[in-house]
Amino acid sequence: MSYLPPVFQFLVALIVLTAGYFDLRYRRVPNWLTGTGVLCGIALNTFLLQTQGLLFSLKGLGIAMLIYFPLYMLRGMGAGDVKLMAAVGSIVGLWDWIGILVCTAVFGGIAAIILVTTKGRFRKTFQNMWMILVSLGHRQAPYQTSPELDVANERAIRLPHAVVIAVGALCFLAAADKWAPR
Repeated sequence: MSYLPPVFQFLVALIVLTAGYFDLRYRRVPNWLTGTGVLCGIALNTFLLQTQGLLFSLKGLGIAMLIYFPLYMLRGMGAGDVKLMAAVGSIVGLWDWIGILVCTAVFGGIAAIILVTTKGRFRKTFQNMWMILVSLGHRQAPYQTSPELDVANERAIRLPHAVVIAVGALCFLAAADKWAPR
């Protein structure tokens, strides 16, 4: 965890809050937002830290794509979520992005448990998790086994992941602001 200058904090907060709003309202994260986020992250890091900043930014973007893109390919999340995390990574770099990922995973897990419980789908969710593991064990995409495992399917329970990313990112920023060495 490292301290992020206020301009970086503001940029991350602006992007994730806007993405969260669009995901809640329209179930989409706009390309203009994520593209602008990536470009601003790369430009700002490069401007402030020259070549080191460029590498810092590209490492954050790269790890985000490396971790999130396979989830998109398996139809476990939308492309906007992948691009949003890439934008965040390009701003905060590799190690802080991993911190944001951990916070996002914790809040996402809590939100998912609440969602499936309120929808009365707790048992079905465990069955789906088993189907995912079996499918992956057979080197098959889970959505091919059960269409309900495709995030685009109307029967699937969908969590607005950009909102979860926003909560995770904002909590990480608050923790870094309070506890990271300056």
